[in-house]
Amino acid sequence: MQDTDTVVISGAGIAGLSLALTLHQIGVPCRVYEAVPELRPLGVGINLQPNAVRELYDMGFATDDLDRVGVPAREWALVGRNGNDIYAEPRGLLAGYNWPQYAVHRGQLQMMLLDAVRTRLGADAVQTGARVIGYDQDAQGVTVTIADTQGATRRVRGRLLVAADGLHSPIRAQMHPDQPPVQWGGAVLWRGVTRARPIRTGSSFVGLGTHKHRMVIYPISHPDADGMATVNWIAEQTFDNSAGWEGDWNKKVSAEDFVHHFEGWNFDWLDVPALIRGAEDVYEYPMIDREPVPTWVDGRVALMGDAAHVMYPTGSNGASQAIIDARVIGAEMVTHGPGPRALAAYDARLCEPVSQLVLRNRGAGPFGMLNIVDERCGGEFEDINDVFPEAERAAFMAGYKKAAGFAIDALNAAAPTIAPGARVTGAAG
Repeated sequence: MQDTDTVVISGAGIAGLSLALTLHQIGVPCRVYEAVPELRPLGVGINLQPNAVRELYDMGFATDDLDRVGVPAREWALVGRNGNDIYAEPRGLLAGYNWPQYAVHRGQLQMMLLDAVRTRLGADAVQTGARVIGYDQDAQGVTVTIADTQGATRRVRGRLLVAADGLHSPIRAQMHPDQPPVQWGGAVLWRGVTRARPIRTGSSFVGLGTHKHRMVIYPISHPDADGMATVNWIAEQTFDNSAGWEGDWNKKVSAEDFVHHFEGWNFDWLDVPALIRGAEDVYEYPMIDREPVPTWVDGRVALMGDAAHVMYPTGSNGASQAIIDARVIGAEMVTHGPGPRALAAYDARLCEPVSQLVLRNRGAGPFGMLNIVDERCGGEFEDINDVFPEAERAAFMAGYKKAAGFAIDALNAAAPTIAPGARVTGAAG
């Protein structure tokens, strides 16, 4: 049994590590338990929106740190199947935000956070090979059951439990035992990274194709002396989902298994089949989420990150929201103390709007513009303004940014989520 003042965090992904750094910053002791025996820089590219980059800066990271794991995004663009632009806009500092947007390697970002946790909180702050599988609670605290890699269990005591343990969270399953199964809408993603020459601005996020058949492409490293960078790509095809998903959740496949879906996608600025075939490793995933639940909190236990709100990647804000979750939990602890009241305030502040964001992303998120173009002209056009006027496109994107929490005027004017130097002064809760 450990110190009952300690907050137990389940999961050492982006969400859990961001929470550990936040709690350390405000003076709340915590310990992270991670199921895998060894943390390694796995994964491919993700985007960090300006609202999340702001929080990373406030957690003590600098531009140099982020430049080591990714590259600032300069543009976000949608391109029709015939290669003509549907919509393009600058991103990050170029768009007028006070903070950049970054495209990063997910695993390298996780290692950046992990190194900071071990440096600031101590080498034993993250215990690996320790899977949190359940909890009991009373008026004084929470008792957490942890299983090791051989299945042996032990119990630790803490003030609170925060589950940042992902899509298949056992804590969410205990909190919501009647939740429906994982929802798959029919889209299959193939993901990889290829050494290639970046397109357009040199740091553009490009969605190419239709809402049911598309590529997403963006660099996640600065170019080398030869102008080559690590380019992240996602190939997507939608199938009939009436039989449900029958494959693996994360399966390594050959490019030849699916590249035929993209044969003929050749432009003077991009050869899609060559990009796909240039990847050393390719992984297949179903595009899935979960139905929102009415609350992320059960007394002294809270969900965050994918355990709370796994969402389609169409808005590029899953990791960003995990970081925001951590900072809001910290802010509410500063206000209410590190107890159930802080968790309840976090739940009241984020559960409903983020649940709506999950549903919005299921409806294609900002890629919903592709749906509109398909409906109006079958995806073929010469001048996009003839089928989708500029003002209508701008209004569509403004609505999404507002829902996702990175509307530029509101974000630039917002006070820090946690005031500089703020600390928890008591144990009320």
